[in-house]
Amino acid sequence: MASLTTQLIHAGEPVPRIEGSVSMPIFQTANFENGGEETYDQVRYTRLNNTPNHHALHEKLAIIEGGEAALVLASGMAAISTTLLAHLQAGDHLLVQKTLYGGTHTLLYEDLRRFGIHFDHVDAGRPETWKDKLKSNTKIIYCESISNPLMEVPELEEIARFGREHGLLSVIDNTFASPVNFRPLTIGFDVSLHSATKYLNGHSDVIAGAVIGSKAAVKKINHAAAHLGGSLDPHACFLLHRGMKTLAVRMKHHNESALRIAQYLAGHPKVKSVNFPGLETSPSFARARRLFSGCGGMLSFELKDGEAATFLRALKYPVTAASLGGVESLVIQPARSTHLGLGAVKRAKAGISDSLIRYSVGLEDPADLIADLEQAF
Repeated sequence: MASLTTQLIHAGEPVPRIEGSVSMPIFQTANFENGGEETYDQVRYTRLNNTPNHHALHEKLAIIEGGEAALVLASGMAAISTTLLAHLQAGDHLLVQKTLYGGTHTLLYEDLRRFGIHFDHVDAGRPETWKDKLKSNTKIIYCESISNPLMEVPELEEIARFGREHGLLSVIDNTFASPVNFRPLTIGFDVSLHSATKYLNGHSDVIAGAVIGSKAAVKKINHAAAHLGGSLDPHACFLLHRGMKTLAVRMKHHNESALRIAQYLAGHPKVKSVNFPGLETSPSFARARRLFSGCGGMLSFELKDGEAATFLRALKYPVTAASLGGVESLVIQPARSTHLGLGAVKRAKAGISDSLIRYSVGLEDPADLIADLEQAF
């Protein structure tokens, strides 16, 4: 089998190429001529995510993550919400990792509760405690491969095993790791999710989501997506398709640069703590080393003294903006952005302080980024 680097370029490409086009053409159309389809899912209609642009992406994603099928949607949150709503109904219960992306957290607390779907948080690093939270109506166990924004790596093998043993659908948000560093389906997860806005696309110019898993799981999610309407526009498909071809070379740089910057920060007298699973001092180091090919470009750190907002304004290269995984470095204060909706009490409980800074290391020269951090200090 070809390497992942080769698969990212060649997997899913149409054979023969469409009109000989080396690049995938954009099928910017809302509908297609009817061809005598026998089921609704076979109808060629862009809202159903079944243009040639979608099909090429679906096959590429399935191959690079080791899944049977895949689906692209309008955003990472569309991938998360559609997956959960496809597999849950009123009265159901799920187990979720304690610290999650703020949007996922709000979806659970506000929307799913309103629909009569309940959940319990679990400490993703303590498998011996999970069974105590299990209920007869528990249907899903949900986690992130690297948590946002504290960069914790859960006991991922144990989560997949726990799901199998108790008949739960195991769902993981693999955005921070990317398929280059980790392929969760290969260790037993049922569904892998991505905000394809981030590393998969890599250029900060697309909003997209991805779902990869078994044919049965993805079919169920696709059926719900047709009703919920989170389709991905063909032009966005084209940009995501193009971006994915350079994922392997981009992730190599992200991995190496973030480690160098994390090591620099860990030794700085003005830094209270650094969260990066590639550091030997990280509680997640052993798990990350065992499971991952690299730890990605995401890290966070706390200042000992000083106002985080003032420090961010002093930085020259990183843009102070939400999102991550682009070619340019990005910085944010999670307490004032991604996790603002949690409120002060919940943030404190989750370990997200006002002095925490999240840094998405881009493709700049790491020496320049380190020099920039030094002048900001």
